[in-house]
Amino acid sequence: MTIRSYKGVKPVLGQGVYIDESAVLVGDIELAAHVSIWPLVAARGDVNIIRIGARTNIQDGTVLHVSRPSEKNAAGSPLMIGEDVTVGHKCMLHGCTLGNRILVGMGAIVMDDAIVEDDVMIGAGSLVPPGKTLASGYLYVGSPVKQARPLNDSEKAFLAVSAQNYVVLKDEYLAEI
Repeated sequence: MTIRSYKGVKPVLGQGVYIDESAVLVGDIELAAHVSIWPLVAARGDVNIIRIGARTNIQDGTVLHVSRPSEKNAAGSPLMIGEDVTVGHKCMLHGCTLGNRILVGMGAIVMDDAIVEDDVMIGAGSLVPPGKTLASGYLYVGSPVKQARPLNDSEKAFLAVSAQNYVVLKDEYLAEI
C-alpha cells in the first residue's frame, strides 16, 4: 500500500484496517476501526480532510477527494463518510457527506456538498449533484438522482449486512499478510 504524507500530515489508520497494496492514500485521512480499502482506490486528503467511519468499505477503483476552502466556501468541502457504508466499484465521492448504513452503487458519483442521510441506497451509475440532500430511507437512481421509492425492511437490514460481509472479507485478507 502507498500511504503518503502531504505537508507533514499522514493518514491515520484505526484498529483492524485493511488497505490493499495498490491503493494510494495521501494527507489528512482518518480511517476508523475495521475500514477496508480495496485495489486501486485513490484517496487524496490534501486540500481538505477525509474521514471514514467504522466498518465502511471502499471498493476497487473508487476515487475519494475534497475541495479546498475558498471565498465562496470558507470551509471548503471535506469528505465525511459514516459507519457501515458500502461504496461500490469505481465510484467518485468528492467533498460530500455520507451518513451511516449507505450503499453507493457501482460507478455512482456524489458531488461537493451533497448530503446523503442514513439508510440510503444509491443506484449504480447515478449522479448526485452538488448540494443535493438525499433523505433517509429511500432508493435513489438516475443522473441526476431522483427518489425512486422507500426502502423495505429487508433492504434496510441489508445495508448493515453488506458492511459486515466486507469486515469478514478484509479479515480474511489480513490473515494472509
